[in-house]
Amino acid sequence: MEVDSPDGRIALTFLLTEAGQPAYVLSRDDEILLDTSTLGLSFRAWPDMKKGFRLVHAERHTLEEEWQPVWGEAASIRNHYNELLVLLEEKQAPFRQWHWYFRAYDDGVALRYVLPAQGEVEEVVLTDEHSQFQLTGDHQCWWIPGDWDIYEHLYSSTRVSGIDALAKRKHPSLAQTHIPENAVNTPVTMRSEEGLYLSFHEAALTNYAGMTLKVDTNRLLLESELVGAADGSKVRARLPLTSPWRTVQIADRAGDLIQSHLILNLNEPSRLDSTGWIQPMKYMGIWWEMHLGKSTWDMASGRHGATTENAKRYIDFCARHGIPALLIEGWNTGWEHWIGFEDREGVFDFVTPYPDFDLEGVVAYARKKGVELIGHHETSAAVTTYEQQMDTAFQLYRRLGIRAVKTGYVGPIIPKGEYHHGQYMVNHYRRVVEKAARYGSMINAHEPIKATGIRRTWPNMMTREGMRGQEFNAWSEEGGNPLEHTLILPFTRMLAGPLDYTPGVFNLSLNPYRPDHRVRHTLAHELALYVVFYSPLQMVADLPEHLEGQPGLEFAKSVGVDWSESRVLEGEIGEYITVARRDKASGHWFLGALNGGQPRRLSVALDFLEEAREYVAVVYADGPDAHWDTRPGDLEITEQPVKRGEVLEVPLAPGGGLAVHFRPL
Repeated sequence: MEVDSPDGRIALTFLLTEAGQPAYVLSRDDEILLDTSTLGLSFRAWPDMKKGFRLVHAERHTLEEEWQPVWGEAASIRNHYNELLVLLEEKQAPFRQWHWYFRAYDDGVALRYVLPAQGEVEEVVLTDEHSQFQLTGDHQCWWIPGDWDIYEHLYSSTRVSGIDALAKRKHPSLAQTHIPENAVNTPVTMRSEEGLYLSFHEAALTNYAGMTLKVDTNRLLLESELVGAADGSKVRARLPLTSPWRTVQIADRAGDLIQSHLILNLNEPSRLDSTGWIQPMKYMGIWWEMHLGKSTWDMASGRHGATTENAKRYIDFCARHGIPALLIEGWNTGWEHWIGFEDREGVFDFVTPYPDFDLEGVVAYARKKGVELIGHHETSAAVTTYEQQMDTAFQLYRRLGIRAVKTGYVGPIIPKGEYHHGQYMVNHYRRVVEKAARYGSMINAHEPIKATGIRRTWPNMMTREGMRGQEFNAWSEEGGNPLEHTLILPFTRMLAGPLDYTPGVFNLSLNPYRPDHRVRHTLAHELALYVVFYSPLQMVADLPEHLEGQPGLEFAKSVGVDWSESRVLEGEIGEYITVARRDKASGHWFLGALNGGQPRRLSVALDFLEEAREYVAVVYADGPDAHWDTRPGDLEITEQPVKRGEVLEVPLAPGGGLAVHFRPL
């Protein structure tokens, strides 16, 4: 029984094995990509659901629609799929039923199950989900360990047979993490010997545990490994139970993975009646100076960063340069006793400022200057404390006119035994988003559950961390992120959704604060991150004194945050990428290119520009002596007339980049 993609190239075949176990095969252009892959569930105090099923009914559906996201990488998204629904029933008593949905898109496939109400059974406790992905080759793979607590690992590149998640674990001791043996987190991206690209992930993660993938390196088999809970279970839910979608994106080019909207399309439409208050924006922060060690979050150190005076200094800079918003971290009491402490319950007060911070006065000053403030809720992973204060905290921000809030969950989760990516926290993160929506707040989540397209349903869920971001350049044991890191993230982590990488560091040497650390690419590369890395809340991270007078700051100020169209012009994972996007507000095109460790000459056909219209290209390129190691700040800014059909040729330095603003005449 088969369902094909609308273009007929992809085929998803459902079958029952001789033992009556549901399974599927995935092929493209008659080539098998996933061989027979079985499906199953294990429960506590309930028989497993693996074998002994018969087909009761099957039906097919087709959907073709266009929908408009509130914000995003495109103004309009096509959702076109064919779906196969199969209804299964056990051959013997108690004759339990099991429904599977299989969807085929032109850019990949998705499958999920539904357990309907089963007689008198009201609740089930799931101990394992056995969704398999049987690979047909030992593909090159870009992966991070299947950590139950953090995604902030460096990506490894190995064959599937070479995955060793425990040996490759690299992370500072921020949390007591749990990593099952040879499990990887999703999205995990692969390239076959034939040059086909695959990415495995999940969509619409709701009331369920996050999924990692166990890797059998001998059989080249991936199988779902759900994040556990304190009592050893994986999912506890009342029936009917609907799983997230298990997804496989398929592309001939690496860049086509980025252009896929499959994850978003698998989520429900927006539940918000009014969305006018949701507005993408750029922001600065009293944040980077803490990571550099210039100041601290707490007041006891004597170097408190979130003072009234310092906040006004940042607000003045934002006002002078047209940066719409300012994030202030460390303004509320509790920072003396948050990281590394076992007892963190009741530590943070989300509404009481330190004595040296006049919250009402700073808000009034910012409003007078035309600058918004972004709120901050660092919970130190003490979830109960946060939930007790959540209404009060969001009420305060609504009264002050603060529309965006950054949340944080550094440390092991309290209650003990729960994990950042388990069902308990998946539900907590969702409650925060829904609560924020009721109070008119946008969310930027750090130490989050991974993105699975929920931003379509709850468009106030703007962006999230969920990766090894810019701050690791300031204090990681390795002295900073490796050069290839920013060339891997677009093809892995960014496939899940927007990422708050926090670009905008102009003092790449980090002197005088972190002389043993650095940002390992050029300034043109850093500017290009604004185009390549998508986030509707995009930071200008550096300190005012490092930004003032920087000619490249104009690009960071002018580049868009909400796009009507996006095109990945070229890209190879870990090597290079070039992206062009058209700003929804101005209609201007922007281009960003990131280069790896070898010098390269970039040739870009300007076929994305409008026909019969002339542009001025403001080019921010690597200077003649630019090199990520010796001359990272060598930036050359030029202007030249261009039009559609022409080719823009620019040399890229080792670790270099290119940022271009195409301004219509």
